[in-house]
Amino acid sequence: MSLIQIYNGKILTPQGWINGGSLLFDENSILAITCSNLPLEGAELVDAKGLYVIPGYVAMNIYGAAGSIFHDATEEAFNTIIGAHLAHGTTTIFPTVGTVGYDKVIETGKICTKLMEGGNRIIGGLHIVGPYLSSEITKDRYKVTPPNRTMYKRIVSELPCIRRWDAAPELPGAPEFGRFLTKQGILPAISHTMAEYEDVKAGFDAGFTHAAQLYNSMPGFHKRREYKYEGTVESVLLIDEMTTEVIADCVHLPPTILRLVYKLKGVSRTALVTAALRYAAYDGEELAFSKVYIENGVCKLKSDGTVAGGISTMDQLVRNMVIRAEVPLEDAVRMASETPARIMNVIDRVGTLEKGKDADILLLDKQYHITSVWSKGVKMV
Repeated sequence: MSLIQIYNGKILTPQGWINGGSLLFDENSILAITCSNLPLEGAELVDAKGLYVIPGYVAMNIYGAAGSIFHDATEEAFNTIIGAHLAHGTTTIFPTVGTVGYDKVIETGKICTKLMEGGNRIIGGLHIVGPYLSSEITKDRYKVTPPNRTMYKRIVSELPCIRRWDAAPELPGAPEFGRFLTKQGILPAISHTMAEYEDVKAGFDAGFTHAAQLYNSMPGFHKRREYKYEGTVESVLLIDEMTTEVIADCVHLPPTILRLVYKLKGVSRTALVTAALRYAAYDGEELAFSKVYIENGVCKLKSDGTVAGGISTMDQLVRNMVIRAEVPLEDAVRMASETPARIMNVIDRVGTLEKGKDADILLLDKQYHITSVWSKGVKMV
């Protein structure tokens, strides 16, 4: 068994930082975290030289990278995307598939299931968005419908890999959909919605305990004629137990709003997500068939200029939260690792540096750039 000892690092644990500590792991899991820097005989020694030692990032809303997207539905696409995000510190991925039609969802899910059953421990499970979304938000860009009981039961029965499914809670049949998913151990999440407080609260009571991409594809405080109404945003912020996520690329949301969400929802209920499309970590030419173009660090639809998704990686989000949103490093890291792991119910094996957990470990320099990545104890960078 190959043992690796990282020493002389600033290690982030659930109890806080250990300065000048040591972390011992093998190709499976973390074996020990101590305050001692005494070298262990027979271990491969890695001098962290005072750098930050933190848990690998957990990506719970992510579509693609390096020119590929998960609904390309091939093992090559999955491996390309995973490899690209691994290089940027993401050691657990929940592949996201959007509203692309039943056949493509099934194809993507079958690849996901095959890889998971084949021992790929980086993949946490499939995340589906739609087609149960608000047409007022999608503006006919996708074919959306209210929840169809026959169809969603069929999809869940065919794809044991599903771990999350996003929908608009105000649609007819949405509460029943939420209750069904919850019984199956699948997280229902609010997304692409026009919901106001009563809809959000009813959704929460039916299992929609998480809200996707806060402030994006949902209304905030608004007026209808002379009267004012709370939007989805205020409703999510008001329900203390509801978790949420933010695309922290500083384009989808400005740093002030990122700081506001952090202040109001807190570290334990706010996750960082990329919503990255195929152009994340991509240095090739723009693909001719694409419906999007890149501007100011995001993908926009060619049809109307609407922001369609991100191109950031998780390490960029952490830097943005620290440098631009002025959030302490330990909190930014937790929002990229521990919180998403807890929301997606994989906190028992990933998300924090603790004895017995998967050896998903990152080294960050003082400017918060990644210098080394270990995934399941194997060095990737």
